[in-house]
Amino acid sequence: MDASILTVLVQDGITTGAIYALLSLALVLVFSVTRVIFLPQGEFVAFGALTLAAIQNGQAPGSAVLLLALGCVTLVVEAGSALRLPQSRARLRRRWPWMLATHVLVPLLVVGITRYVALQTLAMPLQIVLALLIVVPMGPMIYRVAYQPLAHSSVLVLLIVSLGVHLAMVGLGLLMFGPEGSNTRPFTDLQFNLGESPVSGQSVIVLVTVAALIAVIYLFFERTLTGKALRATAVNRLGARLVGVGINQAGKLSFAMAAGIGALCGILIAPFTIVNYESGFIIALKGFVGAIFGGLASYPLAALGAVSVGLVESFSSFWASSFKELIVFTVILPILLWRSLTSHHIDEEA
Repeated sequence: MDASILTVLVQDGITTGAIYALLSLALVLVFSVTRVIFLPQGEFVAFGALTLAAIQNGQAPGSAVLLLALGCVTLVVEAGSALRLPQSRARLRRRWPWMLATHVLVPLLVVGITRYVALQTLAMPLQIVLALLIVVPMGPMIYRVAYQPLAHSSVLVLLIVSLGVHLAMVGLGLLMFGPEGSNTRPFTDLQFNLGESPVSGQSVIVLVTVAALIAVIYLFFERTLTGKALRATAVNRLGARLVGVGINQAGKLSFAMAAGIGALCGILIAPFTIVNYESGFIIALKGFVGAIFGGLASYPLAALGAVSVGLVESFSSFWASSFKELIVFTVILPILLWRSLTSHHIDEEA
């Protein structure tokens, strides 16, 4: 291995590690706020990439219809929940126009755009915005339908629900996008040299985007009242409820952020590789390995672990490409052993 190969491997490892870092941050966020091990995170990666690929091919993405269906189901669940409680009926009457607009009319407008606008002629930034507009609202809708009714259940019950949602979304992905994989157009064809080492403009865009998003997330948690409420929920759910933080609203927001991060990661990774309806699970699972480094609690350790996973994968693909997945997922074993020996059991909150 010479210096040029080493540079390329490190560049690829850091680029993919940055993607895994974002996914690990999303997994830690969702688990901290809701105690949900978010297995469907990978489906948002796949949906983001495949939705953008369909838009660039001039096809109406099936995910837009899924958004409308989820909105209708969420509206029915919200209405049914409110009607069971007499004190909630007045609030339902006040919120009904807003709920109808956000859950049905806006998704219906999105479906209309995908059916009657020449999507392939849109500028790439507009295509990305449209893909995010389709995929991101699915996060809070899924939380409302599948997780919120069981918000006070044990972690094991929530994990079983996550497995069911994951399997359902994989099946829907196959139905909407088919078994063939797709990729998207590159953001740029720029190539330049840093010293004697070649650098891809694609990698620079990914790293800059990831760094900017992490900075925005940091400012959101440090400087905004909503972010501080999410942090309070992550630290102590019961205490947050006692001081007036809405746990359900925090859950929906965390799922919206996780869906946005997942969809953006899919969009960033799609120019590098072919993504199909089930490949997002493996990508998110590598982010989960990074999240384990932080014990599903520490954001910096999760990000550091995810970058380490990217480097391990890059060098493994060079030295033993047939075993790179085995090597990456074997890394989790000593980490789990170390975590089990150093952590103390804490009973779950009531």
